[in-house]
Amino acid sequence: MHISTWLQHHISGLGPAWILWLLVVLSLLSVAVMVERAWFYISVREQSLWLRRLVVARLDAGDLDGAIETLTGSRSVEATVALAGLLEARLGARAAKQAMAAARAIARSALERRLAFLGTLGNNAPFIGLLGTVLGVVRAFADLGGGSSGSTAPEVMSAIAGALVATAVGLFVAIPAVAAYNLFQRVVKSRLAETDATAEAITCWLVGGAPARSLEP
Repeated sequence: MHISTWLQHHISGLGPAWILWLLVVLSLLSVAVMVERAWFYISVREQSLWLRRLVVARLDAGDLDGAIETLTGSRSVEATVALAGLLEARLGARAAKQAMAAARAIARSALERRLAFLGTLGNNAPFIGLLGTVLGVVRAFADLGGGSSGSTAPEVMSAIAGALVATAVGLFVAIPAVAAYNLFQRVVKSRLAETDATAEAITCWLVGGAPARSLEP
């Protein structure tokens, strides 16, 4: 049997139904990731400018312990990174900066978690839907060419129209995933920018010379 005939025989038996079910499952997973990420970003949201000013004010007043206490009560990414630096403040500006850099890397990983899934789904869902359409078209023409199934032209056209649904579903899954991915990426960049600003403020305070009494154990 020729390879093309063999492929046509096996592909025509697949049909687009399993592709549609796959897209439905991926769509549900996509919605779950969107909800989880949105809730996470809301839970770590903080008035970063207010927090930064409060921390810097306490540091300028020589109240390192008060600044650490303020940051400890916050769940924001900025507070987590700044706290890592202040806990190493007694070891010097370099140690604090390295601690904040390490904390920032961990925070970035947490912020970007599962975003790759949304990006990958947004880029590939249309192709998955197109695969379902191709399988449906191949099956429709195979039924028409076989003659034994009794398929008529209207029935074949109806089958082709049904196969095109897979492409539409693929786009329906991809568009929200891409929109959510772009939105969340902007949120991540904004949070990291605020984190960098807070870290720089603390570094400047340390380099400028912290009051000796605030660094005493």
